[in-house]
Amino acid sequence: MRGYASSNFQMKKIGEMRMDVILLIGGLAFFLFGMNVMSDGLRKMAGGSLERSLKKITDNRWMAMLLGFVITIAIQSSSAMTVMLVGLVNSGIMQFGQTIGVIMGSNIGTTVTTWITSLSGISGSGVISMLNPKNFAPVIALFGVAMITLSKKPRRHDLGRILVGFAILMYGMVMMGNSVQELENSGSFQALLTAFNNPIVAVLISTVFTGVIQSSAGTISIVQNLALSGQITYNMAIPLVLGANIGTCVTALISSMGVNKNAKKVAIVHIIIKIIGTIVCMGLFYGASLMLRFDFIDDPVTIFGVAMIHTVFNVVNTVILFPFWKHLERLTNLLVRPSKATEETAFLDERLLSTVSIAVSEADARTNKMAQIARKTILSAIGLLHNYDEKTAQAVLKYEDDLDMYEDKLGTFLVKLARKSLSEKDSQEVSKMLHTIGDLERLGDHAVNLLRSAQEIHEKKITFSPQARQELENLTDALNDILNLTIDSFCQEDLEMARRVEPLEQVIDLLIAEAKSAHVERLQAGTCTIEMGFVLSDLLTNYERVSDHCSNIAVALIETHAGSFGTHEYLNAVKENGTHEFAEVFREYKEKYRFPETK
Repeated sequence: MRGYASSNFQMKKIGEMRMDVILLIGGLAFFLFGMNVMSDGLRKMAGGSLERSLKKITDNRWMAMLLGFVITIAIQSSSAMTVMLVGLVNSGIMQFGQTIGVIMGSNIGTTVTTWITSLSGISGSGVISMLNPKNFAPVIALFGVAMITLSKKPRRHDLGRILVGFAILMYGMVMMGNSVQELENSGSFQALLTAFNNPIVAVLISTVFTGVIQSSAGTISIVQNLALSGQITYNMAIPLVLGANIGTCVTALISSMGVNKNAKKVAIVHIIIKIIGTIVCMGLFYGASLMLRFDFIDDPVTIFGVAMIHTVFNVVNTVILFPFWKHLERLTNLLVRPSKATEETAFLDERLLSTVSIAVSEADARTNKMAQIARKTILSAIGLLHNYDEKTAQAVLKYEDDLDMYEDKLGTFLVKLARKSLSEKDSQEVSKMLHTIGDLERLGDHAVNLLRSAQEIHEKKITFSPQARQELENLTDALNDILNLTIDSFCQEDLEMARRVEPLEQVIDLLIAEAKSAHVERLQAGTCTIEMGFVLSDLLTNYERVSDHCSNIAVALIETHAGSFGTHEYLNAVKENGTHEFAEVFREYKEKYRFPETK
């Protein structure tokens, strides 16, 4: 009976330990989920201004490091930062060498998270106890939920998500702390802790565990909870924290799969920085400990001590390696040699989608580039009508192919981006681009049509009548004007300029109608041939279509800024209830481009 009771007791203890382990894992899951929610909210609140500035970084390593530090604090994730850098390099937006300083700054910025979680170690009574997040986290969660459900303002929604994420994160910390306290008396758990006495083993265990969960903050939070229970010493905590810093590089390694060699270098240099830093810092610390015999090394580490270890390591690592910026770049270039074949740079790397604000920014930059190509294509094609040459003709065909590529790549990227959780401003921007890229691509098609007309005029030596030439010149001037107005207003986000497009488009429609009527009169009078008429008709049709697409682009800009999109509704409203301003601009353009009276 005694043996049976003993066996029963052992089974009960094993069952309790399993439950505590499950609680530990569950607490970690809550922590990681809360961190993710808070990070997403912070990214939206921060917007893309900081991240967009990454593109402007030159070789100023001080500025690069500062930006890496600030951006990581803003988004609360060094892993997301590194993934973003991989995407930027793979897209050809940044050079590999520019990322090293950013990574170093990011490593320091990520230490802020451990100081936030260390607040759970605050003890005391009265007002002091309220500084412990577990005491005020429920109130924060309540405020967060209220902001999300009751407020209609996107910024408040984002703030609400940050508060809710923080509350979930702290709840996970409490769960992990409770489970660790229950595990204190477990023999198996104590045996595991003794393994941490070996620094090398501790580093390896921490590296592997962090690689699996892909979060150094998660690993360090567990170490902090072990510290709360008094279970680990400084001698154990130091290698665990350092191993977590190495393990977090796994996310960057995974993100570098399928990218070009330069982008792979970002992940590799991140690992190099962490490994060299770990070897140097451990060598310095344990070497000094042997000589100076640090008394505190076997003392129980505090939760704030864990945060301090994390901060000191990343600061010291940066101070040591920062002067060797170029040497790190050369070492990485030796390890990752470029292939002999020409590497293709991604148009817009999908890894950019992990950071929505910068994805929107880069998509906007590419759409503006597409708009400039569209303008160049039309203007080049129009120029061929007056002075045909084969070199320019081939350039027009090349531009049109580029526009097709832009529409395909941008369209795919924007559709995926639209599925992300976007702020109101970013959503408007994506909507504008989705409604515009089709019109920009169609401009290229009409440019090719104009090219074909120019070829026919050149090959058949067609000469228009003086009246037809004058009409075409006026129309060409008006078309150049509407094209420049449209592209400039789109790229500069100039709504006043965009509002001038529709009045000019209506003037062009009237001019084209007049030109067609005049052509019929000349045909009846015998001063124009059928062959000339076909060419002129094609030109007028393409001129009209170009102005129509310009109108669509301008309307997309105006309507998306107004928070809605209804092209037909807007145009109908303009035509039926035209404002005084519209009428004035219409009269201005009608007078400017009117045809000279025939004699």
